Amino acid sequence: MSKLFFISDIHGSLYYLKKILEIYESEKADYIIILGDELYHGPRNPLPKEYNPKEVAQLLNTYKDKIIAVRGNCDSEVDEMVLDYPMMATYSIVLYNGRRLFLTHGHVYDKNKLPNLSSGDAIIYGHTHVPLAEKQNDIFVINLGSISMPKEDNPNSYGILENDIFLIKDLEENIIKKISFN
Repeated sequence: MSKLFFISDIHGSLYYLKKILEIYESEKADYIIILGDELYHGPRNPLPKEYNPKEVAQLLNTYKDKIIAVRGNCDSEVDEMVLDYPMMATYSIVLYNGRRLFLTHGHVYDKNKLPNLSSGDAIIYGHTHVPLAEKQNDIFVINLGSISMPKEDNPNSYGILENDIFLIKDLEENIIKKISFN
């Protein structure tokens, strides 16, 4: 079974992207799932640490064969022109151990506006920069937080899915949220 590595809300931070890719390598995950807001910080956010969208794109492109990505509210068609993988879809669906993982950024679908899912499926998103892992009416609702600009006093965070256990971890690899799909 695949080990999936989830990140969201890079916002053009070369510093945090380098850190998270080191963790990806040490986790030995099979794929990187990026849930939007890859290159730009957006007008509501401050500049993130080591803001460098051009180098972020170049570094992400070195992992193009391992990336599954969706569009965030700060992403545009121009971004896809410099990235060597598709990322303009509002959502993607991955089948994982007999369940659908609905992957999205969170600006269209989220815990308050769920897509049509079956019992036991999961919606996984970012956007709010606040980690969340809960079950809502038999649907798993997971928000990774942000690797570059966490909010509400949360740490920078990412997610790992392996053996039906979803972990949200900080950059020191401490578990901050855990949910079992069993």
